Formats: sequence, structure tokens, C-alpha cells
Amino acid sequence: MFESDLRLVVFQYGFFGEKFIANLMNYPNSCPSYGACGIDACAQCKDGLYSFSKNIISVFSMPDPTTMPDFIENPEDFLPKFIPEADIAIAINLHPDVLAVLPEKLKDKVKALVVPVEEPRWCSPGLAKQMKEKCDETCLEFASPKPFCNLRESEEHPTINRMIREMGIGYPEFEIEILEDGKAYVKILRSEPCGCAYFIGIKLRSFDFTPVKEGKMRELWNAIAEAHHAYPCTASMERDNEYNETLLHIAGYIARHAVDKALGYEGDEDIPEHIKDIVL
Repeated sequence: MFESDLRLVVFQYGFFGEKFIANLMNYPNSCPSYGACGIDACAQCKDGLYSFSKNIISVFSMPDPTTMPDFIENPEDFLPKFIPEADIAIAINLHPDVLAVLPEKLKDKVKALVVPVEEPRWCSPGLAKQMKEKCDETCLEFASPKPFCNLRESEEHPTINRMIREMGIGYPEFEIEILEDGKAYVKILRSEPCGCAYFIGIKLRSFDFTPVKEGKMRELWNAIAEAHHAYPCTASMERDNEYNETLLHIAGYIARHAVDKALGYEGDEDIPEHIKDIVL
């Protein structure tokens, strides 16, 4: 069971922000693929594992960035007048000008700022670099995982590392033991921030791993991809210029690699060469 005393403040707009918060709360039936596990009713596979409702100090619903002007003269006006003290602020799908002023606005409020990127427009590489520099100046930890499930531990952000460990979110991690009948014991040690690993885990519990014992991985990779799409993944199908790949595909390869790692499979032939440094 996951437990943490970290305090979170979330600034968000849109479906992904709501999905992330619902997953943190472990809200009943928050899985968007209710019934899609292949069972008659939701198995409540996360029931009792965690609930971080008490850790969410504030959630600020922000305006749709696509309806705002390209340039905002006073972006501070779009931020709340009062922001409570917390450990980590998470900014999801905010206007770039609003993002740019967050480090200064939050420097006396939080220890760390996380700006996930599920769509390329959410935060460009240039803006992420600029924000990192500002956070360094104001002694704030910073991470901008692209996509959010690519969030990993780093010596640069110990507070964010605590969120990854204590809340079990970030780059997914599984524990898998293949049983004699070809089925498998599957435990989720860390899920994507959207909760997708739990859905993948349920699907894998009914998968026949017999060919995997012989090193035949293709059928398994197809099953993971199918589950990942069915959940569904919220990362964008728009091609990201920095990665030269869609973020949905990046997230899919991350999920596959996490399962491979749990099985002790060290091959990487399924991952395109141009994104191996990103996924592995």
C-alpha cells in the first residue's frame, strides 16, 4: 500500500488533469475503460491500495490555453491570488506565458515544480529549458517529463523522487512471475500518472506467457500495446518535433519496456532506434 505525507498543489485544464487527479484519489470507477478488462464488471483492482486525496491541498482549474491570446501581457493575472504552501506544484496544460512566470510565483510556496507534457504544445523544449533555469535560480526542483509516464528519479530533484516512490507514479514498474500453467502473477510497483499500468496488469493476468518462456515476445508486445491503447493512453498522436515521434507511441514503448524489464528480457529490438535514448 502506498502512503505519503507530501502536499500537492495542482494547476490544470482539461481531461488529462482531471484523470490524473482521479487516479491520485483512487476514485471509485475512475478507470475510463470500465468493463474493458474483459470481465463482467470492474474488479476494483486498485481498491484499498492507496488514496492521496488528503495530499492534494488545492486544485486550481485554469482557463483553456487555446482560447487565450498568443501573447499575454500580465500572465500573473491568470494565477490565483492565494497559493497555499506545499511540497510540489504540478502544472498541466497551461498557457506558455503563465507557465513562464510560475517559478517566480512559486519560489516561496513549494519545493518543486512538475510540468508534464502530454501534447507537444503544452511546453516546448525551449520553454522547459527556460523554466529549468528560472527554477535553478529560485532553488526550485524542476521536471518536465514528456510524456508524464517518462518521469524518473534524478539526483536533481529529491522531493520529486519522493512523489515517484511514495505515490507510485512515474515510469511504470511491474513485478511479474510466470506460473506453471503459463499465466502470471502481476503486481504493479509503480504506475503511469494516469493509472494505465493497473489496466495493463489486469490484461496480462489472463495472457498466456508460454511463448515468452521461449523468448518469443511479439505476441506479448502486441497484447501490451492493445491494452495501452484500450485504456486509453492520453498522450497525443501529434508528432513531437524534438522526438520525431508521437508521444502516444513513446508512452506505448515505455509500457512495453517496463514489462520486458520485469521479465528480465534485455532485448530492445522492438524499440525504434531514434527513441531508444528516450525510452530506455
